Amino acid sequence: MAAELNFSPPEVPEPTFLENLLRYGLFLGAIFQLICVLAIIFPISKSHEGEGGHFEPRKFEVTKKPKGAAPSQSKKSKKETKKKR
Repeated sequence: MAAELNFSPPEVPEPTFLENLLRYGLFLGAIFQLICVLAIIFPISKSHEGEGGHFEPRKFEVTKKPKGAAPSQSKKSKKETKKKR
């Protein structure tokens, strides 16, 4: 009975190049995600603020066209054309 049992390890085929590439690519992706999550949790303080003097963030001035005036002018012209009829 002991002679019938086969205790040798099962034959596992060698991983192909694409399987290895996929495995290591997934490891690199997981490491990149961990670094991104850690960067969000522990933000890096800016230590070079004193070197460049006082830094002012740029303020972008947005020139908006008055949207309320344009539609009212077109409404007025429509009303005037209706009155002329």
